[in-house]
Amino acid sequence: MEINTRLYLGDCKEIIKKIPDNSIDLIFTSPPYADQRKNTYGGVHPDKYVEWFLPISNELLRVLKPTGTFILNIKEKVTEGERSTYVMELILAMRRQGWFWTEEFIWHKKNSYPGKWPNRFRDSWERLLQFNRDKKFAMYQDEVMVPMGDWAKTRLRKLSETDKRRDDSRVGSGFGKNISNWVNRDKAYPSNVLHLATECSNKKHSAAFPEELPEWFIKLFTKPGDIVLDPFMGSGTTNIVAQKLKRNSIGIEIVKEYYNMVCEQIEPVKLVLFEPKENYGKAKSNRRVALR
Repeated sequence: MEINTRLYLGDCKEIIKKIPDNSIDLIFTSPPYADQRKNTYGGVHPDKYVEWFLPISNELLRVLKPTGTFILNIKEKVTEGERSTYVMELILAMRRQGWFWTEEFIWHKKNSYPGKWPNRFRDSWERLLQFNRDKKFAMYQDEVMVPMGDWAKTRLRKLSETDKRRDDSRVGSGFGKNISNWVNRDKAYPSNVLHLATECSNKKHSAAFPEELPEWFIKLFTKPGDIVLDPFMGSGTTNIVAQKLKRNSIGIEIVKEYYNMVCEQIEPVKLVLFEPKENYGKAKSNRRVALR
């Protein structure tokens, strides 16, 4: 099977207009943050950020499939001792535009640079905002399962009667759990906090993120052969990972130096063979399951 990687040089606001409606399975990107990377991308003032981004997100809304997902990596900065509100303002504006703000993931930077500030601690996390066109979207949760951990060896050794049935929350939240569902399982579903180190190798880009970051979301929201779009390609990490995972992709970059660099690293067309899928973490059970 052919895996295609299409790279474009130019302003994503204009190039996205050439992409057909309802054709993209996942958008994963990290646009220039407000008032940052001025030497590279010119910088956008926080007060103008929403106005600048909405025409782009409107085009992204058009090209994304109804079952697709948009992951936006973004973080507000501190100016004169106060956090900017432009990210919150952007979320509200995108909701009015027609997006569903489905989830917020946290990227915990395990190796963030130490320092001391008079009124705060070091910044060790960034947001990854999940937006969708519809409340029903493609999601392959089994692809990102994690090992159960040592807690299972003791917690699941001897179950109480409460553990063997759904135990509703005592605070009336509506949440509940059935601990016995996880007996004999090797893996569990992860949380919405990703613990990943920042990119330390020299990728000749001022804000490259680690390959593990797009990899996790590509596995979660796409299957082999799907199409991934990064409208702010940068060093090409999203597209490089997409090709490794047998996904087609589109990358757009306005800086010619970065565009040329990525073109040298990625084959436009790559022939791949699909391997049989393995299933993990399933418990053997003879129970009948009632579908609701």
